[in-house]
Amino acid sequence: MDRLRQRADFLAVANGARANSPAFVLQSRRRDDAGPIRIGFTVTKKNGNAPERNRIRRRLRELVKRLDPVSMQPHHDYVLVGRRDALSRDFATMLDDLRIAFTKPARHTAQGPSKGQSRRRGPKPGPAASRKPD
Repeated sequence: MDRLRQRADFLAVANGARANSPAFVLQSRRRDDAGPIRIGFTVTKKNGNAPERNRIRRRLRELVKRLDPVSMQPHHDYVLVGRRDALSRDFATMLDDLRIAFTKPARHTAQGPSKGQSRRRGPKPGPAASRKPD
């Protein structure tokens, strides 16, 4: 298992499937190459000061270490986005939440148009009005 470190990789995973939990959000994306499973960790500044964010990140890393890699799908990238509840939530409960998150069916959040729909919103434009020369 490798780590995600490039911002572009984190952004690509953010457009994939998500599974929510009180302590974290698990984002996942299938890759087209034959590389190993990669996982990244992120905690935003709204979750506290630097020591609190680092504690959340350490707890998330320990969760992944204790999880069986068999539960993760091969050729996927994963990102764990930490939430404030990760500081106070029981570790065993968080581990169960992570196992459940990996078994949940993927909920895709791509914002593309559905079949038969276009991206445009509002009324369709009419024919261009012709203007008579003066």
